[in-house]
Amino acid sequence: MTRIMVGWLICCCFLLTSCVTPGMSSRVGPKVSSEMIETAKVDPRAAKPKLDIIIPAFDPGIPADPDEQEEERIWPELRRAEAVRFALKLKEKLEATGQFGAVRVTPSSEATGDLYLMGKIIESNGLDVEIGVDVFDISGVPWYSEEYEHEVPKNFHQSIRNKDKDPYDPVFEAAAQDLVERLKSADATELALLKSVTEMRFGANFSEEAFAEYMKEDNGRIELVSLPSEADPMLRRVRAIRVRDQLYVDNLQQHYEAFNAKMSPSYSVWLKQSQEAEIALDEAESRQTAQVVGGALLAILGVGLAVASQNSGNAGRSAGAMIGAGAAGIGSVMLFSESFKSGNETKFHAETLEELGKSLDSELAPQVVEFEGQTKELTGSAETQFSEWRHFLKEIYDQEKTPEKQL
Repeated sequence: MTRIMVGWLICCCFLLTSCVTPGMSSRVGPKVSSEMIETAKVDPRAAKPKLDIIIPAFDPGIPADPDEQEEERIWPELRRAEAVRFALKLKEKLEATGQFGAVRVTPSSEATGDLYLMGKIIESNGLDVEIGVDVFDISGVPWYSEEYEHEVPKNFHQSIRNKDKDPYDPVFEAAAQDLVERLKSADATELALLKSVTEMRFGANFSEEAFAEYMKEDNGRIELVSLPSEADPMLRRVRAIRVRDQLYVDNLQQHYEAFNAKMSPSYSVWLKQSQEAEIALDEAESRQTAQVVGGALLAILGVGLAVASQNSGNAGRSAGAMIGAGAAGIGSVMLFSESFKSGNETKFHAETLEELGKSLDSELAPQVVEFEGQTKELTGSAETQFSEWRHFLKEIYDQEKTPEKQL
């Protein structure tokens, strides 16, 4: 009998030990990060998840010093209008690749997406355009930083083949293709996890106490430690709120597109005139510099000849030197006069560009948003309006909270 009991105990121990998993043995509670990666693994034959892209309005790159603005021929009114237009142009080129989910232009980086393209206008004068693009994902990891530049051919606007084409297109096409190439080497599982981080971060925006437990931060990078159940009521509420948020941002796209449509006719004229003005400015400044230098040299020569005439003991040589000094002096005055005219030409072109910029800046105006029968008046800048919208969503979220206590 004793032998039989010992045998049963051995069998039971064998069965119990066979159920133990090496390492972390608990099958309850949040999963560890390594298990999250295992759960999110994607079939390598399946297409990679398409990421949603957020493109905040570009940094217009306006120097704080007005003198520096004038020196670099930067007109703030125009640059602020271009900041929106450039974001829309990049959105257009990204959508044309077919490699992404929703691509949205937003007033700030507080909007929710999987990838963020932060753009800056480095130069834009109709002739030369240069932008900088920094790419981050929702977990806070920087992907890359690049600059793209292009010089518009001088005969671009004269060619019939370029009708209705934007002379700045090459920089935005290059930026879009660069991101497509970077995605080719991205791991599909990591991209899938990224979309879960997006959802958890959106949830934490409305209820940090409910969603912070699913994430941890390490050196500025957000990592998942677990995910809530699909049946979690708070997750369902957040998903419903997110749909509303996406609808708002989609409506904002229509607002930006309408602004761009109003801006385009004037901007097309400005691009052509600005290119001509920039070429004329460069030529005028070159002429002005050459004339000033030439006038200064002639003036120096005149002084030298005058001194030589006084020091010369020969009356004939002295008279010749004085005549030469007089001619050099007259020549320097003429060149300085031409320099002054070129300076006025430069000022004229600059003022023309400034007036064009002011006319473009007045296009963007605040909006009133209507959603599901409720009207929310949003005032101030687009960024302020978006912040007010998020506060409105937070109010909706709080109103829809289910009681935590059992009745």
